[in-house]
Amino acid sequence: MRKRKLLSLSVSYILLILLAIVMIYPLIWMVGAAFKSNEEIFGTLGILPKNPVYGAFKAGWKGTGQYGFSTFLINSFKLVIPTVIFTVISSVLVAYGFSRFNFPLKKFLFMLMLSTLMLPSIVLIIPRYIFFKNFGWLDSYLPFTIPALLACNSFFTYMMCQFFRGLPLELDESAKIDGCNSFIILVRILLPLCKAAIFSVMVFQFVWTWNNFLEVLIYVNSISKYPVALGLRLTMDIGSEFDWNQIMAMSIVAIAPPVLLFIVAQKYFVEGIATTGMKN
Repeated sequence: MRKRKLLSLSVSYILLILLAIVMIYPLIWMVGAAFKSNEEIFGTLGILPKNPVYGAFKAGWKGTGQYGFSTFLINSFKLVIPTVIFTVISSVLVAYGFSRFNFPLKKFLFMLMLSTLMLPSIVLIIPRYIFFKNFGWLDSYLPFTIPALLACNSFFTYMMCQFFRGLPLELDESAKIDGCNSFIILVRILLPLCKAAIFSVMVFQFVWTWNNFLEVLIYVNSISKYPVALGLRLTMDIGSEFDWNQIMAMSIVAIAPPVLLFIVAQKYFVEGIATTGMKN
């Protein structure tokens, strides 16, 4: 039995290592491609460059035209950070109301909120564009921050609601006996227990907003307000030759913040995903 368990465990680890190599190989190749010429990038699949080319990071950081890559990176943080903060606040408050209070049409409103998950985002682009245009929000980050403040992303609300439902109601009753109101119960009792779910919301929203390309392209017109997703595409002018090693170098810089955030919040992120939807 021990030999069988050891053999099964060894096979599992070997398969996981091989799968990890397959998954990580494109990222490692991208790092090596940042030091290759165009001919070597398209001519070989090797990771290490045969004739290293330096200066791709410096040249890519300068960008093209009057805007450097630092402008696009700062714009991404201006877009992402408020969106993430507003998403966490709004989704927590709305989920707290659905999971802890009884009010008229509660089930209907909850079902209506869940029904929005069934709509593809591409279907909503035209009505959202007309809506934001009438409000004068185009060419700004308001089409992203204001919906986040109003809990328009029902996925995060549902996620937090399921987590709240997994917490026993006795916690609220004990706090009420001690004289706590609903807001104090949320802030001092429930939120510390929801740390894992909150980190999951933060990671999801950060990555989705950071990598958002289509909606930013539609709502933001000024190049000076482009985030990194559009900034990278801006450097790829199909009418002229460009250095792919600079694209690879700036791609590494672009994916660094989401990767670092996931590494820092990995413990809480995995715990939040594993426990969401479980009820005691």
